[in-house]
Amino acid sequence: MHTVYRIHPLSGVQRLGRQLLVAAILLATILAGSPLQAQAAENGPGSLYVMTNAPGGNAILAFDRAANGTLQPAGTYLTGGLGTGAGLGSQGSLVLSRNERWLLAVNAGSDDVSVFAVGPGGLRLADTEASGGDQPISVTINGSLVYVLNAGGAGNIAGFSLSAEGQLTPLDGSTQPLSNGGAGAAPGPAQVEFSPEGGSLVVTEKASNLILTYALGQNGRAQAPVVHPSAGTTPFGFAFAKQGTLVVSEAFGGAPNASAASSYRLSGSGLALVSASAPTHQTAACWLVVTANGRYAYTTNAGSGSVSGYAVGPDGQLTLLDADGQTGLTGPGSGPADAALSRNSQFLYVLAGGSHQVVAFQIQADGGLSHLGQVSVPAGTVGLAAR
Repeated sequence: MHTVYRIHPLSGVQRLGRQLLVAAILLATILAGSPLQAQAAENGPGSLYVMTNAPGGNAILAFDRAANGTLQPAGTYLTGGLGTGAGLGSQGSLVLSRNERWLLAVNAGSDDVSVFAVGPGGLRLADTEASGGDQPISVTINGSLVYVLNAGGAGNIAGFSLSAEGQLTPLDGSTQPLSNGGAGAAPGPAQVEFSPEGGSLVVTEKASNLILTYALGQNGRAQAPVVHPSAGTTPFGFAFAKQGTLVVSEAFGGAPNASAASSYRLSGSGLALVSASAPTHQTAACWLVVTANGRYAYTTNAGSGSVSGYAVGPDGQLTLLDADGQTGLTGPGSGPADAALSRNSQFLYVLAGGSHQVVAFQIQADGGLSHLGQVSVPAGTVGLAAR
């Protein structure tokens, strides 16, 4: 005997529901790995890192960044090296690789550099290696190449290769002097960074009022420096905008309301001045960042408790966003120093060393800054990196 089953046709509502389910599955499949999914991740939560620079044991303080830009403490990670307990007078002491896989930190008190692997569960110390000189203050990474700026003694830059496991290996023949040719005291170096295409390095020198460029030869080895005069005095922090535009802060020796920023066009190992000393009308502009789209630059004014914003034109010209130079305020005596942008450049974070805080701002469509709040950090903290 055979059992007979009667199959009932789907109702109109059931057919519609089934079609919508199939469409949703198909859409989810299409979006996996698509630009839309990448954009969603870019606008989502991330992390922020600062460095204690403690002489008894340097450490990284991690913060979780919510999608709205607010911060929550997320752990402490020892670097395996020592800090100095005092400001380093530099930009780039703590940096993330472009793929956000590696976090590099200088240990200025023990003359070495630490590499952390960045994962969903936090940071993992992968290596700590000698910096190739005395008192490392700034580090930069481009793919598997790393360069360190050492400010002690005569000062120098030294290159390393970074393995897939996060191990640093000194790059033979990569060490080069600063503008002093390796003789006498270091001329106040402030920052080292790769050019956007990775074919050269840039170094600023505060005491000599010079900007150095180093062409990179075979296997990433730096050549002798090419020396360029800075448009203004005390060139400090810098960042790149579009089309090789280099934007540099100028502290002008801390003279009241005299600081500025200049822009240059980098071509090969040469610099051509574009915008000369556009004033902030604030004091001691030192650290500088540029948004991912290259449209806005922000410099922190350590002597004024403020942040000055600039519009960066297609030709690299700088235009102050606010007539008084106060695009954002961190408070009297706050001594704003290091600055970092979230990966989507929606949020700007400023390390206010005088008030022992990291101050958060949201960047508006017109480049304006809206204050979001702050979190406390220990005294002596330096360096700032965000994703």
